[in-house]
Amino acid sequence: MAQGTIKKLVSDKGFGFIKTDNGEIFFHVSAVQGAAFEDLTEGAHVEFEESEGPKGPRAESVTLIG
Repeated sequence: MAQGTIKKLVSDKGFGFIKTDNGEIFFHVSAVQGAAFEDLTEGAHVEFEESEGPKGPRAESVTLIG
């Protein structure tokens, strides 16, 4: 699984972006596993699987680590 840090959360819209070594990747609230979207914070470390969404790469199975 890939790892990164939550760079930005847009809570009222239900999505965010994860910073990785290869840039940024979008994630939707529906991809968060094992935690509520409201529990996520900018700067938190996460693991995820990368998939292809309708507008480009997106993170799936996003879980908090550490």
